[in-house]
Amino acid sequence: MSQNKPARSYTLAEDERATPAMVYTPTSLAWGDIITKELVRVKTWLRTNMAPIYLSVYDARVLQIGGAGSARPWAFSEYHVPTSHAIAFHLLPPAPELSEPEPVEANRKLEPVTVLAGLFRFDGFVQMASVSNLKNYLDATKEAFTPLHDVEITHPATPSLGAMRIPYVLVRQETAMFAPRPT
Repeated sequence: MSQNKPARSYTLAEDERATPAMVYTPTSLAWGDIITKELVRVKTWLRTNMAPIYLSVYDARVLQIGGAGSARPWAFSEYHVPTSHAIAFHLLPPAPELSEPEPVEANRKLEPVTVLAGLFRFDGFVQMASVSNLKNYLDATKEAFTPLHDVEITHPATPSLGAMRIPYVLVRQETAMFAPRPT
């Protein structure tokens, strides 16, 4: 018996690629393929002026979180999330960009943090100037999305979802609460 992958609901142009990703909103998770031009570095895409107005997720699975009962994901061939509603974003393994380690630049450090965004908890590291602290970093940074490194993601109200480890996650700074985490 062969295990066939389901057919894609989209067709890529020659200069496009599909990258598996996950989008978090205050009450849901959506995962599937993000289609971009080949040259776009998807893991940092939302930090650029090329960020889309909508994150279009193809062959999407959507899980509403926070309601009673056991949640089962809905399937959609296309699911469009306003980027302004995204509280976090990351690529899913085995995306090639995930294997690219983010270098720690000279005179910078990785500061351990816990970030609470929506119903989710992100335990990871923020890269900042070696002479800075979390408060000064947050006061100084003006980007909409803050990158976190080596992140464990959980949903504290639903421990049955388990934990996910991702090397690089973007969280929307204005919807997140940050706390220093002991090393």
